[in-house]
Amino acid sequence: MREEILLNQTNALQLEKLYRGNKPDFKAAFNALYPELRSNPLAEGWYQRLNYSPDERFWGTPSERAFVVTASLLAALLAKLPELLSISEDFYYPRNVGFIVAPALMAYFAWKNAISWKTRGLAILLLAASVVFINWLPQNEQSDTLILSCMHLPLWLWSLLGAAYSGGKWKNGASWLEFLRYTGELIVMSGLLVLAGGLTTALTINLFGLIGWDVQPIFSKYIVICGLAAVPIVATFITRVQPTLVNKIPSVIAKLFSPVALLMLIVYLVATLIAGKSPYHDREFLLIFNGLLVAVMALIFFSLAETDHSGGNRGQIVLLFLLSAVTLLVSSIALSAVLFRISEWGLTPNRAAVLGANVLMLAHLFYVGLKLFAVLSKKSELSAVGASLAIFLPLYSIWSAVVIFVFPFIFGFK
Repeated sequence: MREEILLNQTNALQLEKLYRGNKPDFKAAFNALYPELRSNPLAEGWYQRLNYSPDERFWGTPSERAFVVTASLLAALLAKLPELLSISEDFYYPRNVGFIVAPALMAYFAWKNAISWKTRGLAILLLAASVVFINWLPQNEQSDTLILSCMHLPLWLWSLLGAAYSGGKWKNGASWLEFLRYTGELIVMSGLLVLAGGLTTALTINLFGLIGWDVQPIFSKYIVICGLAAVPIVATFITRVQPTLVNKIPSVIAKLFSPVALLMLIVYLVATLIAGKSPYHDREFLLIFNGLLVAVMALIFFSLAETDHSGGNRGQIVLLFLLSAVTLLVSSIALSAVLFRISEWGLTPNRAAVLGANVLMLAHLFYVGLKLFAVLSKKSELSAVGASLAIFLPLYSIWSAVVIFVFPFIFGFK
């Protein structure tokens, strides 16, 4: 390696190939040779590249850390409100679980992006209206509109968070794409924190159990609930101040699971035909079918966001095009099944919600598929795919708002 570096010390491309072929040996050999190559500007650049180390001690400013601690304590307080105010947990958590974390994250990005007070006031008004409305809905466990409102509320709050992330600009496609990447990083980091917290909790409970102290009720009642409430806030803080910790993980996950999802979808469709299962007459099967559709679409969107960020390669683009095409077929079947059930048994809140979601997903998949095909045909750039991905995200927000705030009145709170 030493001789190869000396021979190619002025050839940037060849040095890059050597480096990528064996990074550890290249670094060791180059650092040993550096005193001889110090006068070479290219060697100086490589030395800085190989030996640069970000400040691992940097964990945000004091004001950021204070914000995270305060927000985590407030989230923990909101999570314990049912116990503090004697509110029914069955009433409180389905309606308000999103409000435990979303306002704190919105405030964080509003602060970091220096959003105008006018925009902040609008966001506060929307949050307050959402809190009042969802808690005003009549308590009826059999109400489909109530269940739908509670199910769509996290999506509505997620879209409000996206607006805060993009600086209050709903039409900024690049910011929405960055928000998708942040969401992937948030999921990964939150999962790691939950895993670490779970292992620590299990170890602590068992250690105290060895000396005859049963601390499990205390942990379950206070530590676990408060910790879970703080996880998204802490995870967001970590991804912002230490972006190199997790920014490559969503890309790796997307590349690993995209071919698995494609194979699974094809096998599942064939198995469905062989088994004689039909979403047209089996309601539970249709629900599972739509759940599968949502999961695969989320994988496609996160994969596209990471591919657009990294530049991707033709093989990855072909794979995503095939996955979007098969998912488009699944979406078409699901949509036709919903239309069939509506024509046979009439319109209900659940069918209306699923119909709207399926129409939106079908249109989105078709549009994204066209852009992917254009990239494969060399008629468009990969950035156009990212734009096609982002342009529909506000539409999902609008649809979630319709289901939450309009459906109860249209269907008489049934």
